[in-house]
Amino acid sequence: MNAAHIHLMINHFPIILPFIAIITRIIAHVIKSDSMRRYALGILIAGAITSFIAMQSGERAEEIVEELPGISETYIHNHEESAEIFSVITYIAGGIACIALWADIKRKSYAQVIIEIAIVLSVVSLFYAQKTGTSGGEIRHEEIR
Repeated sequence: MNAAHIHLMINHFPIILPFIAIITRIIAHVIKSDSMRRYALGILIAGAITSFIAMQSGERAEEIVEELPGISETYIHNHEESAEIFSVITYIAGGIACIALWADIKRKSYAQVIIEIAIVLSVVSLFYAQKTGTSGGEIRHEEIR
């Protein structure tokens, strides 16, 4: 198994986890569940971690994919640019989710505000998740270009 395989296995997690976190947060709000709210924050943290892994494996996968016939450097570059923006947003959302989780467990008065900031960032990240996923698919799938 090489870096390209690892990248293809892991890259879907940072794309889908923010969406799952948003849904989980909505459910937590509706049923008024502290544990579900904290679970949503944990999902955002997992999204940031998997984003880091996807970025690291993507750098190594790029070296492999560039050598394949019929692969355009333009598509790789577009994907890399989108992924960099997306990953920064997920890192920030994950970091804020860590702070929010701590604040929520400690029952700090500002916890709810920090939680909502993390969720808003995850909503923003969905735009870049779509761009990153689509541009990644365009590298090998001519039918979606």
